[in-house]
Amino acid sequence: MSLSAALVPVSPHDTGIVEAAALSGRLTYVAMCLTLCWGVLAATGWVRRFSGQDAIRTGHVVLAAFTLALGTLHGLTFLFLEDDPFGVADLLVPFYDGTPRHALGIAGLELVIAVSVTAGLRRGTREGRWLRFHQVGYLAIGLLAAHAWLGAISSGHLAVVWLAGITLLVPPVLLSVLRVLPANVLARAGLVTAPPETLEPATVRVDVDSQRCHAYGVCQAEAPQVFQLGQDGQLAYEKRPEPQLVPHVQAAARACPMRAIHLLGATR
Repeated sequence: MSLSAALVPVSPHDTGIVEAAALSGRLTYVAMCLTLCWGVLAATGWVRRFSGQDAIRTGHVVLAAFTLALGTLHGLTFLFLEDDPFGVADLLVPFYDGTPRHALGIAGLELVIAVSVTAGLRRGTREGRWLRFHQVGYLAIGLLAAHAWLGAISSGHLAVVWLAGITLLVPPVLLSVLRVLPANVLARAGLVTAPPETLEPATVRVDVDSQRCHAYGVCQAEAPQVFQLGQDGQLAYEKRPEPQLVPHVQAAARACPMRAIHLLGATR
């Protein structure tokens, strides 16, 4: 915003719209951080360990839907401005108005919408491809966080975001880092329990409990050469994987939220 534009008095109508946009934006920020935290905790099985409940994805879906609703409301409020009106193209096309912070917010929200839509269509696509695309959500949240901070700087509310925003952002960033760290690093740090014994690769046999398996697809993301989810939602897997694939299979067994994968065989 230029200096001359900043000196123009804001109409009472626009003052209310700006306050509504700010409130919906802050609520979106909070819901976004909670959604990411719950998604990581659910994907790694930590939620189930703490709660003992198998239905762990419901909370993540509800939070994601709430985040989308608030983010959409935040964008739509700008259509009602009178002093500096926005057009539909300004809200849909990044860099259409030439403002970087708006472009980051638009791109981030559209990526989140795309990830959410594909989540509803996951049964009709290959699970591995869907999981890889679902990880784009990490990028989207980064863009939206940058949008929030730049918006706070522009509106003069950086102190509020510094005190509250950084506090909310630290847990999802920490959990995201933990999500991608190798299991042996987490075990050395004392965050997870190290496996008591090492399986001999040449004698490992994979067994999946079909009653416990809920076809979340985490195993396929860890070892796609061994585990494959079909379009019908049924899991196919190699019972005796190649020796070089055993570390990936072990990672899949550790990451399975339902603890449905069992590795059998001789041990050292």
